[in-house]
Amino acid sequence: MTDVLRRGRASLAFSFFAQGVAFALLVTRIPAIQDRYGISDALLPAFLAAVPVLAGVGSVATEQLVKRIPPSRVLRWSQPVVLLALLGVAAGDHVAEVAVALGVFGLAVGALDASMNMLGVSLQRTYGRSIMLGFHAVYSLGGIVGASLAWAGAHWHLSLFVSYLPVVVVLLPAVLIGSRWYVDNGGGAVGAGASGVKEAGDVAGGKETGEAGPVVFKLLLPLCLVMTFAYIGDSTVSNWSAKYLQDVLGSSEQLATVPYNVYMVTTLLGRAIGDFGVRRFGAVAVVRVGAVVAALGFGVVAAAPGAWVGMLGFTLLGLGLCVIVPQTFAAAGRLFPGASDTAIARLNIFNYVGFLVGSPLVGALGDLWNYRVAMLVPMVLVLLTLRYARSFDVEPDRYGGGHERPRTADVGRGSNGL
Repeated sequence: MTDVLRRGRASLAFSFFAQGVAFALLVTRIPAIQDRYGISDALLPAFLAAVPVLAGVGSVATEQLVKRIPPSRVLRWSQPVVLLALLGVAAGDHVAEVAVALGVFGLAVGALDASMNMLGVSLQRTYGRSIMLGFHAVYSLGGIVGASLAWAGAHWHLSLFVSYLPVVVVLLPAVLIGSRWYVDNGGGAVGAGASGVKEAGDVAGGKETGEAGPVVFKLLLPLCLVMTFAYIGDSTVSNWSAKYLQDVLGSSEQLATVPYNVYMVTTLLGRAIGDFGVRRFGAVAVVRVGAVVAALGFGVVAAAPGAWVGMLGFTLLGLGLCVIVPQTFAAAGRLFPGASDTAIARLNIFNYVGFLVGSPLVGALGDLWNYRVAMLVPMVLVLLTLRYARSFDVEPDRYGGGHERPRTADVGRGSNGL
C-alpha cells in the first residue's frame, strides 16, 4: 500500500471519528434540548423525524453532486457545516432557531454520510480486503467520546453552548486539515498527488451509466431493507435510550446519558474485531449472528426491571447491530463495482428511512401504549434481517466488470475475499 492510501485511510477514519462525536453530542442531550426550547413530548417526534428526512434529501443531492465533483470535496465541505449546525442547536433561544439549525444539520449529515461511505468502499476495493468495519469502529469511538462529553456536561450542569463550543473549536480545523489527504476512487488524493493506484481508481469510477435501471434497484432492494431495519434499531437507541432510562426505568438525568455510551463502546468492540470475522467466516454469518444478538438485546431492554438490566440490553444491542450497517455498504459496493458511488448514495437514503420510521414509531407507541411494548417492534424488524442475509453473499470483483450477482458459495475465505 502506498503512503497516499495510508494517509487517505487515516484521514477518512478521522472524519468518521468527528462525525461520531458530533452525532453523539446531539442525540444524548435530546432531553436537555427539549427543555431548553420548551418542546413538548407530542412535538418532539416531529423534530426527530425532520432530521432524517432532510438527511435523505442531502443523500439524494450527493448522488447528483458526485457525478460532477469527487466525493472527497463533498465530504470536505459538508463536515464543517455539520459541526457549525451542532453549535447552532445550542445557541438559539426560540423553537424556530433550533428548527433551522436541525434542518441544516440534517441536510449536511446526508451529504456527509454518503460521501464518507463512498470513500470507504472505494478504499476497501483498493485494499482488497474488508476494512469498512474499521471505519465504523472509529465512528463508534467518536460516539463514546461524544457521549462522555455529554455526560460531563450533564454532570456539571453546563449549558449546551458551553458543552458544544470547545468540541467544535477543536474538530473544525482538524477536519479541514485532514481533508487534504482524502482519496477518491482508491486512487486520487485531494490536495496531494496520488500515484501507483490509477487502475483501481479507473475501475471504481469508470462506469456511471446504466445504474438507474429498475434491475439495479431490484438487486439493491434487499440491502435497502436490511439498512432500514438496522437503523430503526439504531435510531431507537440514539433517540430514545436516554428518555427510556429516565422515564421508564427511573434513572437520573446523568445516568440517562450512559446507555448510548455503553451502546457505542460495544459497537466499537464489535467493529474492531468484525473485519476479522468477515474475512474468516464471511459476511453472511457475521450479519446473521449480529441480527440475533441485537434482537436479544431489544428483548432484554423491553423486560428490564431497572436501569442496570437495561444497560445490559443496550450492551447486547451494540454488539449485534454494529456489524450490519458497514457490511451493507460494503455489499452494495461489491454489487455495483462500476457505479458504487451511486449505489451507496441510494442505499444511504434507507439509513434515514430507518430513522424516519423508527423514531416516530417508537415514540407514538410509547405515548399510546407504553415504551416497553414499543421496544419489541425494532426487535421483530431486526430479526427480519435473517431472511435477507444471503444478499451479503456477493462475489467480490477486484477488476471491475458489470453488475455482480449474489452467489451461493461462502465469501471471505480467500486471501482477498470479503
